Amino acid sequence: MVPYAEITDPADDRIADYRALTDVELRTKWEPPNGLFIAEGDLVIQRALRGGYRLRSVLVDQKRVDQLTELPPDAVVYGGTQPVLEAITGFHVHRGVLASFHRRPLPTMVQLLAGARRLAVLEGLNTHTNLGALFRSAAALGIDAVVLSPDCADPLYRRSVRVSMGEVFAIPYAKSTDWRETLSTIRQAGFTLLAMTPGPDTVALAALTPEQRSRPALLLGAEGPGLTRHALAASDVRVAIPMHHGVDSLNVATAAAIAFYELSR
Repeated sequence: MVPYAEITDPADDRIADYRALTDVELRTKWEPPNGLFIAEGDLVIQRALRGGYRLRSVLVDQKRVDQLTELPPDAVVYGGTQPVLEAITGFHVHRGVLASFHRRPLPTMVQLLAGARRLAVLEGLNTHTNLGALFRSAAALGIDAVVLSPDCADPLYRRSVRVSMGEVFAIPYAKSTDWRETLSTIRQAGFTLLAMTPGPDTVALAALTPEQRSRPALLLGAEGPGLTRHALAASDVRVAIPMHHGVDSLNVATAAAIAFYELSR
């Protein structure tokens, strides 16, 4: 059995990293400034470790302590009953194990673009579920890197990490501080900006020329509003997935997966 310290008091300062995990606003103010993120479940934790993220601590249902495997030898493990874990986190810890990790510095935009051939460029995606699903599809379908606008959600928020099944650790990404400059930098690096939109004057993805497909940077906007006027104006080509039965659009993560597959063919 892995040695662990038993937690009986939800107010114990040693497990501050795990408090109120369902409070998005509180976690957003706590995690990035403190350089940490939370991973949930054995598979996601192992992928974070393989991705080179440094472990801070583990919080586990004490009935599952003997199931922990492949942790670093110096891992700090805290165990507690399910009622104690629920009081700490604010939810029933179904997967029985959580881990807190140190974040790593993000690459610069220049570094990110230099190592990529196909990009996903995300504007205003602030739904963690969509973001996690999109990262999972990007990892599976040939996208090399992801660019985030300043108002995108955090890919390392617990829900994003969980929905991605830990694939957020497999795809390098960078966050823009100046969106106009970033879009210009992407074009100057030799990418073709492809704006996905259900609007008029679009080209079907399958009809793109070999030149347009050679170094694609797929621009995707948030659910509902879609891409901003500036992003559309900055793009080289407006692209769409042909629809049937009067359907005007798809969930952004679904549309992204289809587009990623088409661009990687």
